[in-house]
Amino acid sequence: MKDRLFTLDEANALIPKLENIMQQLQRHGLALRAEVGALAKETGDLPEAITVPHVLELRPQLHAVVEDMERLLGEIDACGLEMKGLDLGLIDFPAEINGEFVLLCWQFGEKEVGYYHSVEGGFAGRKPLDAKRLRPQVLH
Repeated sequence: MKDRLFTLDEANALIPKLENIMQQLQRHGLALRAEVGALAKETGDLPEAITVPHVLELRPQLHAVVEDMERLLGEIDACGLEMKGLDLGLIDFPAEINGEFVLLCWQFGEKEVGYYHSVEGGFAGRKPLDAKRLRPQVLH
């Protein structure tokens, strides 16, 4: 659990930054997947069996891509957010609704945060957000 809870306004203020970060992450992810696919064909290994260190050993030019991905993921973490999935571009914002700890849920492509879910519920448990029920609070 993160140390900070977000209001809806605070979460929405981060969307432009997150759109930029997620766009870069997804572009890098596609490049890595393409290289993993090529390596799988070359080596006869299953793509799932090819690790990042193995990719970097055979394709050292990808070090910059991996380092940039790590930097971008660090930016998300430094904001107090949780990256939940690269393919769908999922980011969770810790928040509180009616005294209950929840996660505001944003998906790349959405212009604002419009959903939340319980910690256990995940993306499949997303519910529409009623902004009037949110209030700022800091966890101690």
